[in-house]
Amino acid sequence: MYFTSEQRLDDSVIEREFTLGEIPGILWTPASASASAPVPLILLGHPPLGLRTMYPRLAARARHAAADGFAAATIELPGSGDRPRWAAAEQARADLRRAMEAGEPVGDEIIDALILPLVERSVPEWQAALDALLSLPEIGGPVGYSGGVISIGVRLAAVEPRIVAAGLFAGSFVPRALFEEARQVTIPLHVLLQWDDEGNDRQAALELFDALGSKEKSLHANMGGHTGVPQFAGDAAAQFFTRHLK
Repeated sequence: MYFTSEQRLDDSVIEREFTLGEIPGILWTPASASASAPVPLILLGHPPLGLRTMYPRLAARARHAAADGFAAATIELPGSGDRPRWAAAEQARADLRRAMEAGEPVGDEIIDALILPLVERSVPEWQAALDALLSLPEIGGPVGYSGGVISIGVRLAAVEPRIVAAGLFAGSFVPRALFEEARQVTIPLHVLLQWDDEGNDRQAALELFDALGSKEKSLHANMGGHTGVPQFAGDAAAQFFTRHLK
């Protein structure tokens, strides 16, 4: 991990951009974090729109996390931002756009082509980032995962033992293959669902929640579209991480 810049967002949050091989990322830590008082970590997931596009929302989430005593970190997803594109993903996105513009159902073939390669490439990168982040003296764990592409969150929750709690946003398509992996998830889960999410299959989201194998899981459904998450829903997610990471 190589840090490329550092700035203070205010007196209480330090933001550092980094690269991990070819992967860009950002780490936010409370200014009070140190080797003598390391803090837990929340990995901030996001949709594949590029870190620069998502930065305002990510930084706001990171500030909230820092105020609660957590470090927060994110990485650029494969095929997003300035990272190289791959033809299959671009074709899948084009197929998705055509289906949605035509008002047609989004079939399993499109969902699989769009999501499965992203999961396969992303999860090892998140794990490599986690290796590097946990080697820093100011970060001591435990680790949570929050938001982003729900299929990535499900895979990480199933295979990464260092993640002890996850907040998942049911706002993206889910391949049927991920339902079996969902049954293997055992960590506490806080699942957010926007009831009128324009780009989400509500029934599939409910079925995925039912499939998740965790004994402690809660579904928080609110009226409104994808970007209409109410403030109190964000506060509830923050309380979830406080319960499980401290």
